[in-house]
Amino acid sequence: MIKACIFDLDGVIVDTAKYHFIAWRRLANHLGSDFSEEENEKLKGVSRMDSLNLILEWGGIQKTEKEKKELAELKNGWYREYILQMDPSEILDGVLPFLDHLARIGIRMAVGSSSKNAGTILDQVGLTHRFEAIIDGTKITRSKPNPQVFEMGAEAMGVSPSECIVFEDAEKGIDAAIAGGFFAVGVGKEENLGHAHYVIPNFIGVAFQDILKAIEGKTP
Repeated sequence: MIKACIFDLDGVIVDTAKYHFIAWRRLANHLGSDFSEEENEKLKGVSRMDSLNLILEWGGIQKTEKEKKELAELKNGWYREYILQMDPSEILDGVLPFLDHLARIGIRMAVGSSSKNAGTILDQVGLTHRFEAIIDGTKITRSKPNPQVFEMGAEAMGVSPSECIVFEDAEKGIDAAIAGGFFAVGVGKEENLGHAHYVIPNFIGVAFQDILKAIEGKTP
């Protein structure tokens, strides 16, 4: 019996991934390096410091821990500049009707995101009031693929993982949901998220009943 849904934020509810890419690439260029959109896929669902370490590794750049912290703050400052210009038009197509339907049928909802800026983004696009709980990078101590962010979301709503569906667009997010005993629905391409219990390309025209049918009989 599904009682709740937990949504990742970036790439699921809004497309802030593009702002991360612009800010990280700006940082790489600032350091005399660069990285591709293909490499950027590997940053999805990854914490800020782990993302920085990957970018430094790709560029063959060595930095001290103090310098890394300063670089991460520089990138985050640029990223916040971009997201503070966001508005409700940036909510991905199909998301609002889907959330409306869940609310009508009494399904509880939370956000589970590694982003430390999740609260700011939800405020900017006017969605904060839609969610019973918002678990983000300011509240967790272990990032995906550890399931902590989703476990905290389920706990905040008073439901068990097996009563929750997690919606994720990143491979590590799907891994985290499965590791935590949740049903995992991938939002994106089958080739990247095929280990999820079910995959949808986006929320356009998606019916919650179809998702329930697709996961019926499967083990979280």
